[in-house]
Amino acid sequence: MEIKTHKKHKALKVIGIILGILLALGIGFYFYLTTHTQIFVGIIQKGMYGDGTPNSFEPLNTPGEGVTAAGQYKINDIAYGTEYPNSFLDITYPDTNTEIDRPTLFYFHGGGFFGGSKNMGDPMAASEATALLDDLCAQGYNIVNVDYALVPDYHFPVPLIQINDAIRFIAEHKDEYHINMDNIILMGSSAGAIMTAQYGTVISNPEYAALLGIEPALNLEQVSAVVIDDAPIDYRNMTLSCKLLIGNYVKGSIYLNKDELNRYECIPHMTSDYPTAFLLGSEYRNDMIAMSEKLKEVDVEHILVDPLAEHGEEQPHCFVSNERNDSVAAEAFNRLTEFLKERTK
Repeated sequence: MEIKTHKKHKALKVIGIILGILLALGIGFYFYLTTHTQIFVGIIQKGMYGDGTPNSFEPLNTPGEGVTAAGQYKINDIAYGTEYPNSFLDITYPDTNTEIDRPTLFYFHGGGFFGGSKNMGDPMAASEATALLDDLCAQGYNIVNVDYALVPDYHFPVPLIQINDAIRFIAEHKDEYHINMDNIILMGSSAGAIMTAQYGTVISNPEYAALLGIEPALNLEQVSAVVIDDAPIDYRNMTLSCKLLIGNYVKGSIYLNKDELNRYECIPHMTSDYPTAFLLGSEYRNDMIAMSEKLKEVDVEHILVDPLAEHGEEQPHCFVSNERNDSVAAEAFNRLTEFLKERTK
Protein backbone atom coordinates (compact mmCIF):
# COMPACT_ATOMS: atom_id res chain seq x y z
CA MET A 1 0.00 0.00 0.00
CA GLU A 2 2.85 2.37 0.89
CA ILE A 3 4.54 1.56 -2.44
CA LYS A 4 1.39 2.52 -4.39
CA THR A 5 1.05 5.77 -2.43
CA HIS A 6 4.72 6.57 -3.05
CA LYS A 7 4.33 5.93 -6.78
CA LYS A 8 1.22 8.10 -6.87
CA HIS A 9 3.02 10.98 -5.18
CA LYS A 10 5.97 10.54 -7.53
CA ALA A 11 3.67 10.60 -10.56
CA LEU A 12 1.92 13.72 -9.28
CA LYS A 13 5.30 15.35 -8.73
CA VAL A 14 6.37 14.54 -12.29
CA ILE A 15 3.08 15.91 -13.66
CA GLY A 16 3.55 19.04 -11.55
CA ILE A 17 7.08 19.52 -12.91
CA ILE A 18 5.86 19.06 -16.50
CA LEU A 19 3.01 21.53 -15.97
CA GLY A 20 5.43 23.98 -14.37
CA ILE A 21 7.78 23.69 -17.35
CA LEU A 22 4.90 24.17 -19.80
CA LEU A 23 3.67 27.19 -17.85
CA ALA A 24 7.16 28.69 -17.81
CA LEU A 25 7.53 28.07 -21.54
CA GLY A 26 4.12 29.63 -22.17
CA ILE A 27 4.99 32.71 -20.12
CA GLY A 28 8.35 32.94 -21.84
CA PHE A 29 6.76 32.64 -25.29
CA TYR A 30 4.14 35.28 -24.42
CA PHE A 31 6.83 37.67 -23.15
CA TYR A 32 9.00 37.05 -26.21
CA LEU A 33 6.10 37.64 -28.61
CA THR A 34 4.95 40.79 -26.83
CA THR A 35 8.49 42.22 -26.82
CA HIS A 36 9.14 41.18 -30.45
CA THR A 37 5.83 42.26 -31.97
CA GLN A 38 7.17 42.42 -35.52
CA ILE A 39 7.11 38.60 -35.54
CA PHE A 40 3.31 38.74 -35.44
CA VAL A 41 3.06 41.75 -37.76
CA GLY A 42 5.67 40.31 -40.11
CA ILE A 43 3.51 37.24 -40.73
CA ILE A 44 0.67 39.52 -41.85
CA GLN A 45 3.01 41.58 -44.03
CA LYS A 46 4.41 38.41 -45.58
CA GLY A 47 0.90 37.41 -46.58
CA MET A 48 0.32 40.83 -48.15
CA TYR A 49 3.66 41.61 -49.77
CA GLY A 50 5.36 38.22 -50.16
CA ASP A 51 9.09 38.81 -50.48
CA GLY A 52 8.50 42.47 -51.29
CA THR A 53 8.57 45.44 -48.96
CA PRO A 54 5.81 47.88 -48.01
CA ASN A 55 8.30 50.74 -48.26
CA SER A 56 9.72 52.19 -51.45
CA PHE A 57 11.37 55.36 -52.63
CA GLU A 58 9.76 54.74 -56.03
CA PRO A 59 6.05 55.45 -56.65
CA LEU A 60 3.62 52.54 -56.87
CA ASN A 61 2.36 53.83 -60.20
CA THR A 62 3.82 55.89 -63.01
CA PRO A 63 3.16 59.55 -62.18
CA GLY A 64 0.55 61.08 -64.45
CA GLU A 65 -2.85 62.71 -64.59
CA GLY A 66 -6.23 62.19 -66.19
CA VAL A 67 -9.91 61.45 -65.72
CA THR A 68 -10.74 58.54 -63.41
CA ALA A 69 -13.46 55.91 -63.79
CA ALA A 70 -15.57 58.05 -61.43
CA GLY A 71 -15.27 61.02 -63.81
CA GLN A 72 -12.94 62.91 -61.48
CA TYR A 73 -9.57 64.38 -62.37
CA LYS A 74 -6.53 62.93 -60.64
CA ILE A 75 -2.85 63.81 -60.53
CA ASN A 76 -1.14 60.75 -59.08
CA ASP A 77 2.10 59.95 -57.28
CA ILE A 78 3.44 63.44 -56.69
CA ALA A 79 6.63 63.24 -54.61
CA TYR A 80 6.28 65.42 -51.52
CA GLY A 81 9.59 64.46 -49.89
CA THR A 82 12.79 62.47 -50.28
CA GLU A 83 13.89 61.64 -46.72
CA TYR A 84 11.43 58.80 -46.14
CA PRO A 85 9.92 56.11 -48.41
CA ASN A 86 6.32 56.22 -49.63
CA SER A 87 6.51 60.02 -49.73
CA PHE A 88 3.94 60.33 -52.49
CA LEU A 89 0.46 61.82 -52.71
CA ASP A 90 -2.44 62.05 -55.14
CA ILE A 91 -4.64 65.06 -55.77
CA THR A 92 -8.19 64.41 -56.99
CA TYR A 93 -10.55 67.13 -58.18
CA PRO A 94 -14.33 66.64 -58.62
CA ASP A 95 -14.03 67.32 -62.36
CA THR A 96 -11.62 68.56 -65.00
CA ASN A 97 -12.03 72.19 -63.95
CA THR A 98 -9.15 72.12 -61.46
CA GLU A 99 -9.02 75.89 -60.98
CA ILE A 100 -12.30 76.23 -59.06
CA ASP A 101 -11.80 77.35 -55.47
CA ARG A 102 -12.87 74.40 -53.32
CA PRO A 103 -12.22 73.23 -49.74
CA THR A 104 -9.28 70.85 -49.42
CA LEU A 105 -9.53 67.47 -47.69
CA PHE A 106 -6.24 65.83 -46.67
CA TYR A 107 -6.78 62.09 -46.21
CA PHE A 108 -4.53 59.56 -44.44
CA HIS A 109 -5.23 55.87 -45.00
CA GLY A 110 -5.36 53.07 -42.45
CA GLY A 111 -3.63 49.71 -42.29
CA GLY A 112 -2.22 49.26 -38.80
CA PHE A 113 1.02 51.03 -39.83
CA PHE A 114 2.07 47.80 -41.59
CA GLY A 115 0.00 47.95 -44.79
CA GLY A 116 -2.49 49.82 -46.89
CA SER A 117 -1.86 52.74 -49.20
CA LYS A 118 -3.50 55.72 -50.84
CA ASN A 119 -4.40 53.41 -53.73
CA MET A 120 -5.87 50.42 -51.87
CA GLY A 121 -7.14 52.05 -48.70
CA ASP A 122 -7.14 50.07 -45.45
CA PRO A 123 -7.06 46.25 -45.80
CA MET A 124 -8.77 45.94 -42.40
CA ALA A 125 -11.68 48.32 -43.10
CA ALA A 126 -15.28 47.40 -43.94
CA SER A 127 -14.55 48.00 -47.61
CA GLU A 128 -12.04 49.92 -49.70
CA ALA A 129 -11.81 53.53 -48.59
CA THR A 130 -11.21 54.57 -52.21
CA ALA A 131 -14.99 54.52 -52.85
CA LEU A 132 -15.50 56.72 -49.79
CA LEU A 133 -12.99 59.21 -51.15
CA ASP A 134 -14.69 59.24 -54.56
CA ASP A 135 -17.96 60.09 -52.89
CA LEU A 136 -16.41 62.77 -50.68
CA CYS A 137 -14.71 64.30 -53.70
CA ALA A 138 -18.04 64.36 -55.53
CA GLN A 139 -19.39 66.51 -52.69
CA GLY A 140 -17.09 69.31 -53.87
CA TYR A 141 -13.72 68.75 -52.20
CA ASN A 142 -10.23 68.58 -53.63
CA ILE A 143 -8.78 65.45 -52.06
CA VAL A 144 -5.09 65.20 -51.17
CA ASN A 145 -4.49 61.51 -50.43
CA VAL A 146 -1.17 60.89 -48.67
CA ASP A 147 1.05 57.82 -48.33
CA TYR A 148 3.60 57.36 -45.54
CA ALA A 149 6.32 54.94 -44.38
CA LEU A 150 5.42 51.68 -42.63
CA VAL A 151 6.95 49.24 -40.17
CA PRO A 152 9.32 47.46 -39.70
CA ASP A 153 11.65 50.10 -41.14
CA TYR A 154 9.98 53.18 -39.67
CA HIS A 155 8.21 53.88 -36.41
CA PHE A 156 6.31 56.62 -34.59
CA PRO A 157 6.42 59.56 -35.12
CA VAL A 158 7.84 59.28 -38.68
CA PRO A 159 4.42 59.02 -40.40
CA LEU A 160 3.28 62.06 -38.44
CA ILE A 161 6.37 63.94 -39.61
CA GLN A 162 5.44 62.92 -43.16
CA ILE A 163 1.91 64.29 -42.73
CA ASN A 164 3.52 67.61 -41.87
CA ASP A 165 5.90 67.33 -44.85
CA ALA A 166 3.01 66.61 -47.24
CA ILE A 167 1.01 69.56 -45.94
CA ARG A 168 4.03 71.86 -46.21
CA PHE A 169 4.66 70.66 -49.78
CA ILE A 170 1.10 71.41 -50.82
CA ALA A 171 1.26 74.81 -49.12
CA GLU A 172 4.39 75.61 -51.14
CA HIS A 173 2.74 74.46 -54.40
CA LYS A 174 -0.83 75.58 -53.76
CA ASP A 175 -0.91 77.92 -56.76
CA GLU A 176 0.48 75.26 -59.08
CA TYR A 177 -2.19 72.74 -58.06
CA HIS A 178 -4.96 75.30 -57.32
CA ILE A 179 -5.32 74.12 -53.72
CA ASN A 180 -7.03 76.23 -51.08
CA MET A 181 -4.89 76.08 -47.94
CA ASP A 182 -7.19 78.28 -45.89
CA ASN A 183 -10.20 75.95 -45.82
CA ILE A 184 -8.82 72.56 -44.84
CA ILE A 185 -10.29 69.31 -43.55
CA LEU A 186 -7.92 66.76 -42.01
CA MET A 187 -9.30 63.23 -42.17
CA GLY A 188 -7.93 59.77 -41.44
CA SER A 189 -9.22 56.24 -40.97
CA SER A 190 -7.84 53.73 -38.44
CA ALA A 191 -4.06 54.25 -38.39
CA GLY A 192 -4.63 57.43 -40.40
CA ALA A 193 -7.21 58.50 -37.84
CA ILE A 194 -4.61 58.09 -35.10
CA MET A 195 -2.29 60.41 -37.00
CA THR A 196 -5.09 62.88 -37.67
CA ALA A 197 -6.03 62.99 -33.97
CA GLN A 198 -2.38 63.48 -33.07
CA TYR A 199 -1.81 66.12 -35.73
CA GLY A 200 -4.88 68.01 -34.55
CA THR A 201 -3.19 68.07 -31.15
CA VAL A 202 0.14 69.14 -32.69
CA ILE A 203 -1.39 72.22 -34.32
CA SER A 204 -3.42 73.17 -31.23
CA ASN A 205 -0.95 72.48 -28.43
CA PRO A 206 2.63 73.81 -28.86
CA GLU A 207 3.83 71.68 -25.96
CA TYR A 208 2.71 68.48 -27.67
CA ALA A 209 4.27 69.66 -30.95
CA ALA A 210 7.56 70.25 -29.13
CA LEU A 211 7.29 66.84 -27.44
CA LEU A 212 7.22 65.20 -30.89
CA GLY A 213 9.76 67.59 -32.41
CA ILE A 214 7.32 68.83 -35.06
CA GLU A 215 7.00 72.41 -36.24
CA PRO A 216 3.45 72.51 -37.65
CA ALA A 217 3.05 73.41 -41.32
CA LEU A 218 -0.49 74.61 -40.54
CA ASN A 219 -2.03 77.06 -38.12
CA LEU A 220 -5.42 76.64 -36.50
CA GLU A 221 -7.10 79.29 -38.66
CA GLN A 222 -6.51 77.19 -41.78
CA VAL A 223 -8.27 74.10 -40.44
CA SER A 224 -12.06 73.99 -40.71
CA ALA A 225 -12.46 70.52 -39.17
CA VAL A 226 -10.85 67.19 -38.41
CA VAL A 227 -12.51 63.81 -39.05
CA ILE A 228 -11.37 60.91 -36.86
CA ASP A 229 -12.61 57.61 -38.27
CA ASP A 230 -12.28 54.84 -35.65
CA ALA A 231 -8.88 55.59 -34.11
CA PRO A 232 -7.37 53.39 -31.38
CA ILE A 233 -5.69 56.13 -29.33
CA ASP A 234 -6.41 55.10 -25.72
CA TYR A 235 -3.49 52.67 -25.36
CA ARG A 236 -4.04 51.61 -21.75
CA ASN A 237 -7.50 50.23 -22.58
CA MET A 238 -6.66 48.50 -25.86
CA THR A 239 -7.06 44.77 -26.48
CA LEU A 240 -3.91 42.67 -26.74
CA SER A 241 -4.28 42.32 -30.53
CA CYS A 242 -4.48 46.10 -30.90
CA LYS A 243 -1.52 46.62 -28.57
CA LEU A 244 0.49 44.25 -30.74
CA LEU A 245 -0.08 46.53 -33.73
CA ILE A 246 0.27 49.87 -31.97
CA GLY A 247 3.12 48.76 -29.70
CA ASN A 248 4.91 47.48 -32.77
CA TYR A 249 4.47 50.86 -34.44
CA VAL A 250 5.76 52.76 -31.44
CA LYS A 251 8.73 50.59 -30.37
CA GLY A 252 8.39 46.92 -31.33
CA SER A 253 6.96 45.94 -27.94
CA ILE A 254 3.62 46.27 -26.16
CA TYR A 255 5.32 47.52 -22.99
CA LEU A 256 5.38 51.28 -23.47
CA ASN A 257 6.99 53.32 -20.74
CA LYS A 258 5.58 56.55 -19.30
CA ASP A 259 7.40 58.81 -21.78
CA GLU A 260 6.35 56.70 -24.78
CA LEU A 261 2.72 56.71 -23.65
CA ASN A 262 2.89 60.46 -23.11
CA ARG A 263 4.03 60.95 -26.71
CA TYR A 264 1.59 58.50 -28.29
CA GLU A 265 -1.58 59.25 -26.32
CA CYS A 266 -2.75 62.61 -27.57
CA ILE A 267 -6.08 62.76 -25.69
CA PRO A 268 -4.52 64.10 -22.45
CA HIS A 269 -2.84 66.87 -24.50
CA MET A 270 -6.04 68.12 -26.17
CA THR A 271 -7.00 71.67 -25.22
CA SER A 272 -9.80 74.13 -25.91
CA ASP A 273 -7.92 75.10 -29.10
CA TYR A 274 -8.44 71.66 -30.66
CA PRO A 275 -10.18 71.94 -34.06
CA THR A 276 -13.88 71.21 -34.49
CA ALA A 277 -14.11 67.43 -34.82
CA PHE A 278 -16.29 64.67 -36.27
CA LEU A 279 -15.71 61.28 -34.60
CA LEU A 280 -16.77 57.89 -35.95
CA GLY A 281 -16.61 54.96 -33.55
CA SER A 282 -17.25 51.29 -34.27
CA GLU A 283 -14.53 48.75 -33.42
CA TYR A 284 -12.74 51.46 -31.43
CA ARG A 285 -15.85 53.22 -30.15
CA ASN A 286 -14.47 53.30 -26.59
CA ASP A 287 -11.47 55.31 -27.80
CA MET A 288 -13.77 57.70 -29.64
CA ILE A 289 -15.95 58.02 -26.53
CA ALA A 290 -12.82 58.82 -24.49
CA MET A 291 -11.85 61.50 -27.01
CA SER A 292 -15.40 62.88 -27.02
CA GLU A 293 -15.38 63.13 -23.23
CA LYS A 294 -12.08 65.03 -23.34
CA LEU A 295 -13.39 67.43 -26.00
CA LYS A 296 -16.50 68.02 -23.86
CA GLU A 297 -14.25 68.73 -20.88
CA VAL A 298 -12.27 71.38 -22.80
CA ASP A 299 -15.41 72.70 -24.54
CA VAL A 300 -14.56 71.84 -28.16
CA GLU A 301 -17.40 71.56 -30.66
CA HIS A 302 -17.66 68.03 -32.02
CA ILE A 303 -19.98 65.24 -33.10
CA LEU A 304 -19.66 61.58 -32.13
CA VAL A 305 -21.31 58.96 -34.34
CA ASP A 306 -21.68 55.74 -32.35
CA PRO A 307 -23.84 53.11 -34.12
CA LEU A 308 -23.94 50.80 -31.10
CA ALA A 309 -25.33 53.53 -28.85
CA GLU A 310 -27.58 55.03 -31.52
CA HIS A 311 -28.90 51.90 -33.26
CA GLY A 312 -27.97 49.06 -30.90
CA GLU A 313 -25.98 47.67 -33.80
CA GLU A 314 -22.31 46.72 -33.94
CA GLN A 315 -20.57 47.90 -37.08
CA PRO A 316 -17.26 46.73 -38.57
CA HIS A 317 -14.03 48.69 -38.39
CA CYS A 318 -14.24 52.03 -40.21
CA PHE A 319 -17.83 51.24 -41.13
CA VAL A 320 -18.47 54.56 -42.92
CA SER A 321 -16.40 53.28 -45.87
CA ASN A 322 -19.30 50.90 -46.54
CA GLU A 323 -21.69 53.82 -47.12
CA ARG A 324 -22.71 52.58 -50.56
CA ASN A 325 -23.98 49.26 -49.24
CA ASP A 326 -25.18 49.73 -45.66
CA SER A 327 -27.94 52.01 -44.40
CA VAL A 328 -26.24 52.79 -41.06
CA ALA A 329 -23.02 53.66 -42.85
CA ALA A 330 -24.95 55.76 -45.38
CA GLU A 331 -26.59 57.71 -42.55
CA ALA A 332 -23.17 58.35 -40.97
CA PHE A 333 -21.81 59.49 -44.34
CA ASN A 334 -24.71 61.91 -44.79
CA ARG A 335 -24.16 63.33 -41.31
CA LEU A 336 -20.46 63.70 -42.10
CA THR A 337 -21.07 65.54 -45.37
CA GLU A 338 -23.59 67.88 -43.76
CA PHE A 339 -21.11 68.60 -40.98
CA LEU A 340 -18.34 69.35 -43.47
CA LYS A 341 -20.54 71.57 -45.64
CA GLU A 342 -21.46 73.62 -42.59
CA ARG A 343 -17.83 74.01 -41.49
CA THR A 344 -16.32 74.76 -44.91
CA LYS A 345 -18.93 76.99 -46.55
